[in-house]
Amino acid sequence: MKQLEIAKAGVVGAGLMGTGIAEVCALAGLPTVLVKATDGDPQAGLDRVKKSLERRLSRGKLTEQDVARALENLTATADRDALADADLIIESIVEDLATKQALFADLAARVPAHAVFASNTSTLRIRDIADGGGRPERTIGLHFFSPVPAMSLVELAHLPETAAGVVAAAEAFVAKLGKTAIPVLDSTGFMVNRLLVPYLLNAIQAYSEGLAGADQIDDAMKLGCGHPVGPLALADLIGLDVVYAMAKLLYRDFGEARYRPPALLRRLVQDGHLGKKTRLGFFDYSTRPAVPNAQVWELICGGKDRNAA
Repeated sequence: MKQLEIAKAGVVGAGLMGTGIAEVCALAGLPTVLVKATDGDPQAGLDRVKKSLERRLSRGKLTEQDVARALENLTATADRDALADADLIIESIVEDLATKQALFADLAARVPAHAVFASNTSTLRIRDIADGGGRPERTIGLHFFSPVPAMSLVELAHLPETAAGVVAAAEAFVAKLGKTAIPVLDSTGFMVNRLLVPYLLNAIQAYSEGLAGADQIDDAMKLGCGHPVGPLALADLIGLDVVYAMAKLLYRDFGEARYRPPALLRRLVQDGHLGKKTRLGFFDYSTRPAVPNAQVWELICGGKDRNAA
């Protein structure tokens, strides 16, 4: 059997993650098709990539030649038939199982049998997603981390029946992007989120108990453990709604107390305080530098000075 080679990539979903994945594929020299999954002008996705490339150029991370070659490799469209000759198709659409299954079912009728389907999901199981496309031996998880151009890790989730050649080709593909693939057996949350989510939830619980202020908790983990970002700021960056969704899913599947979402997290999500993207989470991002969100401390102890006796 001819060894699988990923020579052309497709990305479905032109949001922050999808455009980031398309950007690194194009920069790596791969012809890349970015397909907008929802209504609207696909040009917006291409513009997002251009702005990202221009920022990196201005910071000296890329040359003008790098940017020009990447843009030559990238096509944006709303037509899924443009993926007909892609060797690998990565979906980065809404985190909903039925929607992802429907996408892969639709693509299965459009693309050749050798094409590999990959999901950028961070929470759903690849086995469940693969049920839509009907090719479980050629469906994998490629979980990129945000921001995609800057983060080096890609979790490569596979099923027991995943073809060995598919895993090898995916590892080679990730290496070509300048990143490191960590193969993991398919499981809810894969590896990183199964370890990360309890850490974030414990920090949130400690804060809700008034153990220390948000800035103090984050400084403790940065100075004491060498973390570049504290757990509460990291939760804000990920999105509190995303952290909450991941926690609920992990708690549902494993039933372990370490995955139970704290009441404070649930309250913030219900109130629309979702972190950096809404400018309010555990921190208030309407100022620079960000400061602890006074409304959260009000919820915790009625605004009482945490340093008071």
